[in-house]
Amino acid sequence: MVAPPEHGPMTPPAERWLDRDAGPVVRPYAVTGGRTRPDGEDFELLAVVAATGVPPGDRLRFRPEHLRILRGCARPVPVADLAADLRLPLGVVRVLLGDLRDEGLVAVVRPGAAAAGRPDAGVLREVLHGLRAL
Repeated sequence: MVAPPEHGPMTPPAERWLDRDAGPVVRPYAVTGGRTRPDGEDFELLAVVAATGVPPGDRLRFRPEHLRILRGCARPVPVADLAADLRLPLGVVRVLLGDLRDEGLVAVVRPGAAAAGRPDAGVLREVLHGLRAL
C-alpha cells in the first residue's frame, strides 16, 4: 500500500498552511499585500536603519511583522542583518520598512550622522602631523 502524500487534495485546509517544523505558513506576498518594492526610495542592502522614537499610535494598521521590524530597529541595524535576525525575506523587510518610513517611524541613518561628535578628518590629520613632529 502506498502512503498518501503529506499535503494533498484530501488534506483539510487548516493543515495545508501548517509546516510541522516552522508553524503556520504565510506567503511573503500576503505579508506585503502583493507589493514587491517600497513606495519611494528603496533600501540598500547595507543601509543602516533605526527607529525614530516616534510612538506608532494608530496611524498605521500594523501587521505583526511591522512591529517586529520596529522593535528590531531600536538600535541602528543594517537592513540585511535585520532581515536575517527576524528570519524574513529581504524583499518583505524592505517593503515593510518603507511603510514604517512613510509613517515617520524609522529612518536611514546616514554615515555622517553616525559620526556626529567626532572630529573631522582634517583635525585628525593635523594631530597626526603634530605627533610625528615630536
